[in-house]
Amino acid sequence: MKTQTQGSRLVGGPNYAPLSETTIRTFLRSIPGLTKLLGGPAADWAVREVGDGNLNLVFIVKGSAGGLVVKQALPYVRLVGESWPLPLDRIYFEHEALGHQARAVSGAVPKVHYFDASRAAIVMELLEPHIILRKALIRGTFLPRLAKDISGFVASTLFATSDFAMPAVEKRAAQALFSRNSKLCKITEDLVFTDPYRIANLNRWTSPQLDAVAARFRVDAPLKLAVQELKWIFLTRGEALLHGDLHTGSVMVTQEDTRIIDPEFAFFGPMGFDIGAFMANLLLAYFAQAGQAGPDDDRIAYREWILDTLEAFWRGFESRFLALWRKGGDGDVFSGALFADSAAAIALEGFRGRFMDGLLADAIGFAGAKMVRRILGLAHVEDLESIADADRRAGCELRVLHMARRLIVDRGSFRSIGEVTQMARHVGGSNDAWS
Repeated sequence: MKTQTQGSRLVGGPNYAPLSETTIRTFLRSIPGLTKLLGGPAADWAVREVGDGNLNLVFIVKGSAGGLVVKQALPYVRLVGESWPLPLDRIYFEHEALGHQARAVSGAVPKVHYFDASRAAIVMELLEPHIILRKALIRGTFLPRLAKDISGFVASTLFATSDFAMPAVEKRAAQALFSRNSKLCKITEDLVFTDPYRIANLNRWTSPQLDAVAARFRVDAPLKLAVQELKWIFLTRGEALLHGDLHTGSVMVTQEDTRIIDPEFAFFGPMGFDIGAFMANLLLAYFAQAGQAGPDDDRIAYREWILDTLEAFWRGFESRFLALWRKGGDGDVFSGALFADSAAAIALEGFRGRFMDGLLADAIGFAGAKMVRRILGLAHVEDLESIADADRRAGCELRVLHMARRLIVDRGSFRSIGEVTQMARHVGGSNDAWS
C-alpha cells in the first residue's frame, strides 16, 4: 500500500479537486498497479458515483479484470452543502483507523490499495456482492453471521487499542494523533448530545405528529441532565480507538461475510459509544418493522430475530472481550505478574465483571442518545424514512423516542441485555407509546 504525504499537512494540496466520473479515469491510470487490477483500457472502465452518505464522494470503477472503490473527502458536509465547511483531514483519520482495525481483526475491513493524501482519496477493495446492512434489515433479510462478526470486530478493535493491550507510550501517541479529528467529534457532540434537546436550525422530525414530543424533550430536565452526563463521558474517556459512527449504514454484508466501512469519525473515546451505536441501529430497525410490515409479511418473526441479534451481539462482545483480557496483552494496567496468586486473580475477575456491567450501562445510554438524534435531529435513517405514510412512520418514531428516553435516564438500572430486549417488546407492542 503506497501513501503520499504533504509534510505537516495531513491531506490536501495543489492537486486537490473533487473527482468526477470524467477525471477519475485519469487519476486511477496514474497510480501504478491499479490499471492491472481493473484491466482493459481506461476508456472502457465503467464509473459510477454512488455516495449516498452525508459527507463524501464515493465511486465504483469496474474494468474487465475487476473493480475498485474510490472514496474522496469533500471540503464541506455533502448533506448540507458548502455552507458547512469540513476539513479534508477526516480521510486521513479513516485511513489510519482502517490500518488499526485490519491489524486487530483480519478480513473485517476492506483492503486499502492506495491512499492519496494530496487528493484526500482512498482507493479500496470493491465489496461484492455485499449490500449495506441497513438495506438488508429493511428488506427483512436474515443474516446468521451478523452478531458473531460484529461483536468480534468491536471486541477485538476496542481491546487492541485500550490500555489493557496497548503500551501507554504507544496509546498516547495514537491518541494525540486522533485528537486532531476534532471537527468530526464536534459533529457528534452537537448532533447527538445537544441539538435534539434545543431549538436548532438543522433539526427536523415528522411534523405535526411529533411536534409535541419534540417540545417535551426540550424541557425534560432529567433527560437533558442524563444526556449531558453521556456527553461528558464522550468528551473525557479516551478508553480505546472507536470507529465513531458504527451504524448499520457502516456495515456491508452477505450471508457469508461481514465488513465494516467508513471509520472517518474515529477517535479515542469511551468503549460504550461504539457498542451503543450498533445497539441503537438494531433497535431503530426493530421499531421500523411495524411500518415495513405488509399483508403478505407481518415481520413478526423478523422483529424477534433483530432482538435475538441484539442480545447475541452484546453477549458475543462480552465473551470475546473477556477472553482477550484473560489471555493478556501488552498494556500497562492489570499486569499478569500482579495477579498471579489466587486471591489476586479472584479479585481481578470480580473487577472484570463490574467493568462489563458498567460498560453495558454506558452502551445502553449511548444507544438511547443515538436513537433520539435519528428522530429529532438532522440525519435520519432510511429504516423509518422509507415508511411513506406519515402517521404510520410517526407511530414507530414515538416508540423509538419512548424507549430511548428510558435507556438514557435509567441506563444504570438495566441488569442484563435481556431486560433491554424485553422493554423493546413491551414498547413495540404498546398502543400508547407514552403509557
